[in-house]
Amino acid sequence: RTLRQLDTAVVAQRKLATFIYQEAGETDFPTQEAVLEGFAKLGFVVNPRRIVTSSMDEIWDFIQAVQSDRDGLAYDIDGIVIKVNSLAMQEELGFTVKAPRWAIAYKFPAEEKEAKILSVDWTVGRTGVVTPTANLTPVQLAGTTVSRATLHNVDYIADKDIRLDDTVVVYKAGDIIPAVLNVVMDKRKDQVPMEIPQTCPSCQSHLVHYEDEVALRCVNPRCPAQLKEKLIHFASRDAMNITGLGPSMIEKVYVADLVEDVADLYQLTVEDLLTLEGVKEKSADKLYQAISVSKENSAEKLLFGLGIRHVGAKASKLLLEKFNSLNNLMSAEFEAIAEIEGLGGVIAQSLQDYFATDGAKQLMTELQEAGLNFDYLGKRVAEDAALSGMTVVLTGKLVSLKRSQAKEKLENLGAKVTGSVSKNTDIVVAGADAGSKLAKAQELGITIHDEEWLVNL
Repeated sequence: RTLRQLDTAVVAQRKLATFIYQEAGETDFPTQEAVLEGFAKLGFVVNPRRIVTSSMDEIWDFIQAVQSDRDGLAYDIDGIVIKVNSLAMQEELGFTVKAPRWAIAYKFPAEEKEAKILSVDWTVGRTGVVTPTANLTPVQLAGTTVSRATLHNVDYIADKDIRLDDTVVVYKAGDIIPAVLNVVMDKRKDQVPMEIPQTCPSCQSHLVHYEDEVALRCVNPRCPAQLKEKLIHFASRDAMNITGLGPSMIEKVYVADLVEDVADLYQLTVEDLLTLEGVKEKSADKLYQAISVSKENSAEKLLFGLGIRHVGAKASKLLLEKFNSLNNLMSAEFEAIAEIEGLGGVIAQSLQDYFATDGAKQLMTELQEAGLNFDYLGKRVAEDAALSGMTVVLTGKLVSLKRSQAKEKLENLGAKVTGSVSKNTDIVVAGADAGSKLAKAQELGITIHDEEWLVNL
């Protein structure tokens, strides 16, 4: 809440403190250490407790020293992060779907306490994952009273043989999320194995347990428990980008029971919106227009907005570039989807499972009848595009183009745009006041062009 507070006087009263570690974008610093030193010179607070080393023994000694001092620090920590120092090497190593390949966290052992499982709640999230949470006898853990803890998933319950009325060891994962570690078998009496739900606790649809994942999942797109979070995702910038339909407005629409799925957004009238608390005629009209305009979006925005498991924004674009329309995608063969470079069988199976459900079929019919565009309207990158397969870095100040426009143009020409210069860089586009990236490109003999070259390309 404090980070969203616009009144600086209120923020100042709260006396927050922070360490700064990275820039949220491009940087002219060559290393992580240089970033921290630069921040310190600018007056930002950086953590002085750090080392730069190539020795695993020194890293381990540092971990041990910090762990022994942990309780005496003026701030809470749960471990040490080990990073590759070179930013160019970080760029080269890249990311997995969820984490950087150039950093790893060493977590300190968490405090553990015993508690008794009183009951288990099963809840449904936006993606349909049904998560078990244990209600516990209250215990003090890492500075707070804990009375609920995650049981993760059904496989975890089975592997640990967790049962109702068991005494279990509880800890905070990452010193944040309470979780059950294991059962104290010495205190078990005659408890029977836990009953696992077969139907969704919200919509009673049959739950699916895919072989490639540990979660129980409700795949009904009309499941009420998933609706609010689905609406927020559907209206978000990278999906349908419906201006004015943020979380607070969605909460009002949801509470007023005006929608049962995302298709119902397109049945809303100005009169419906005026019934919502605090909504006046001007804002109701603007929101109605924003919803109407979103019907014209290219179909990959709609596909991403549906929130299908494993199908992100990039995958949605690749799929619609290939199949041209959602109708073609819905009838596509498994092999035709799986063979798309960068996708594969997991995404193909997820799409086919989703579109096979009665709820999805009904939803897609409603969306089409509401007048939403089902066709791909974006640009296609030809295999013989001018920069096909090349890696390009933008640096310096651009005059004619915004940075986002320059990046989009390069990608439309087939290039991969990255933030750091390395031996794998093919071209550097240098604007005014280009710094260390330009110097490194010259040192490596990389082709350098100015902004005019990009504008005319």
